[in-house]
Amino acid sequence: MQTIKTFFNLCFLSLLFFSCKATQNSSIISRFQEYLQINTAYPNPNYYEAVDFILSQAKSLSLESQTIEFVKGKPLVLLKWPGKNPKLSSVLLNSHTDVVPAEPHKWAHHPFSAHIDSDGNIYARGSQDMKCVGTQYLEAIRKLKISGFEPTRTIYLSYVPDEESGGLDGAEKLAESELFEKMNVAFLLDEGMPSPNEKYLAYYAERSLMWLVIKATGAPGHGAKLYDNTAMENLLKSIESIRRFRASQFDMVKAGLKDEGEVISVNMVFLKAGTQTPTGFVMNLQPSEAEAGFDIRVPPTADLKSLEKRIAEEWAPASRNMTFEFIQKDPLLDKFGRPILTVADSSNPWWFLFKEAIQKAGGKLEKPEILLGATDASFFRQRGLPAIGFSAIANTPDRVHDHNEFLNQEEYLKGVDIYVSIIKAYASYAGHAEAKASKYEL
Repeated sequence: MQTIKTFFNLCFLSLLFFSCKATQNSSIISRFQEYLQINTAYPNPNYYEAVDFILSQAKSLSLESQTIEFVKGKPLVLLKWPGKNPKLSSVLLNSHTDVVPAEPHKWAHHPFSAHIDSDGNIYARGSQDMKCVGTQYLEAIRKLKISGFEPTRTIYLSYVPDEESGGLDGAEKLAESELFEKMNVAFLLDEGMPSPNEKYLAYYAERSLMWLVIKATGAPGHGAKLYDNTAMENLLKSIESIRRFRASQFDMVKAGLKDEGEVISVNMVFLKAGTQTPTGFVMNLQPSEAEAGFDIRVPPTADLKSLEKRIAEEWAPASRNMTFEFIQKDPLLDKFGRPILTVADSSNPWWFLFKEAIQKAGGKLEKPEILLGATDASFFRQRGLPAIGFSAIANTPDRVHDHNEFLNQEEYLKGVDIYVSIIKAYASYAGHAEAKASKYEL
């Protein structure tokens, strides 16, 4: 009789455990949906509603908080989980609140509905990039606090605006501020990309952004006349030269000689020429000016001087009446003159702790890569800080900036547990890596 009673008690406890866990998971997903439903897309991001949501979560977790506007109308939220040893440097978990615009009529579900389909997929702009990470940080801290964990090292969480517009009014302002100096940050964790398989992706560097505009000039003439050095002819010669260079870089990727993040990518993004009329263009007039814009991404391992020489001598030579300018040009070297990348091996304790934490949580990690694009992490790496780009998203097709962006709720919940392990590892680390930070940067 006692055995039967014990059996039923165990069954009851098991049902109670799973019921509590299901309720907890449901609450986690509901909070994620609430954040996703806030429209923070350009050109009119609803930043203040997002700020209110983040501050409400911080209050429920008893985290210290402050809101800063380095630029009016673009609030940044900074949360703090104080460590027991204030002499240790801190760790910063960064995420951005803004998202790119969406075209609702091209989505299966409205991009700000956070609709969950029958497969458990949550459809929303920001579900991958990167509101998921912002709330996963908070949910991980919630779990750690419930478990009674207390950090040894202070953990900061930053929720910055403007990332999708270049980050100049958000993360860059924070990185350059006196406030950031006082935070004494030794390491930064920022966003990565979703992985299509079970292995998570992590990034130790990014390709620097170069937005180049090339302009050609020449004498105008009748559309029926053939003559040398027209603006269009000169520009087309440049475009052909750039196309050949692009093909040579792409061929190395196709041959498996380099990963995509290790080559220089060049893509033409606009072409402007001709004399406009109310209904189109003047068809019998060769224009006196023509210009084209290029999105160039340069890995930290590239020979920048060689690329700049190529631009000046081959792509936009003055001998062909051509000029060029950089609309934006990010540095390849940090303030100490070193390539902007973080060592991703056991010599770097921040990487070692990161990799070990993922494994302890049952996750698998792909070989670290150079991120194709740019994130806010670049502003902090430029200051010499080690940083890892990472989003705890596996088994998910990349829909970043695409229609029907989604994240499965089970993958989201797994990601929370991954961040529990990572944050616990960093918050428990009592080493003095900050005293030798330069050692971990090449």
